[in-house]
Amino acid sequence: MSRLQFSRRAALFGVAASLAAPSILRAQDVGETNRRNVSSFVTRDWQDHFDDLGIGRIVCDIESRALHHWDSDGTYTLYPSSVPLTEQLTRRGYTEIIRKKVGPTWTPTVSMKERDPTLPDFMPAGPDNPLGTHAMYLDWPAYLIHGTHDTRKIGRRSSSGCIGLYNRHIEEVFAKTKVGTKVRLL
Repeated sequence: MSRLQFSRRAALFGVAASLAAPSILRAQDVGETNRRNVSSFVTRDWQDHFDDLGIGRIVCDIESRALHHWDSDGTYTLYPSSVPLTEQLTRRGYTEIIRKKVGPTWTPTVSMKERDPTLPDFMPAGPDNPLGTHAMYLDWPAYLIHGTHDTRKIGRRSSSGCIGLYNRHIEEVFAKTKVGTKVRLL
């Protein structure tokens, strides 16, 4: 009888050890090599992308679906974001904030209407507006950093080229970002 108990214990210990081993190995890989935190955001440093902080800087990381924001004093905040649906809709490079708008209106582009003919021609500001409560316009036509009323989009490839944030997050970023802030999409 005692021999049977030992076999059960050994079997249970073996199963538990085999289940834990991959998690332990993954945790070691994540630390040093990839510089990723538990939520899979990549740690970014403004000095890797800009010569100075100026009035503040933004890096939009398409791969990890995050917006990194630095104030002029170096205060750093990371926000989860939505990113473009496809690589064809994705624009990468340096740009800047040229305009800001509380309560933006929305007019879909021709290519958006081609992909979805049911889209309205125009949508006024309001709770159903796809641009959310605030929008910051980049110097690339039709590319914005904006809020969204559809919180399911955050953390996903879901936009037609824009970077989307939760409405509460775009309000924060909007308040601390000045027109002229340099932005990099990578």
